[in-house]
Amino acid sequence: MSAKDNIKQTVTENDVVLYMKGTKMAPQCGFSQRVAGVLNYMQIDYTDVNVLADDEIRQGIKEYSDWPTIPQLYVKGEFVGGCDIITEMTLSGELDKLLEESGVCFDKAAAEKIREANG
Repeated sequence: MSAKDNIKQTVTENDVVLYMKGTKMAPQCGFSQRVAGVLNYMQIDYTDVNVLADDEIRQGIKEYSDWPTIPQLYVKGEFVGGCDIITEMTLSGELDKLLEESGVCFDKAAAEKIREANG
């Protein structure tokens, strides 16, 4: 299976996918750590893909999304964004709205705590 086919299958078969450096329990860069931290804190069930484990996936995800950086978050097969975009969406409440509209469960109180702590 090509990297592109693998990526397409992963993002379509899982509601929430984070392509990251490292894993959700052991991120290996600050940007991946920030996004995984938000998703973990909000208790979102997501699939993590460690791009450091596979060079074809690492390059392939950049081509698939036409986005040059890692991490990359997908919800219901759609590319949402990288670290800065996810941070902004979390703080503005847009991420909550996207998750609700997509039928993805998350801890709303945790999302509010993130906004309160950064307000």
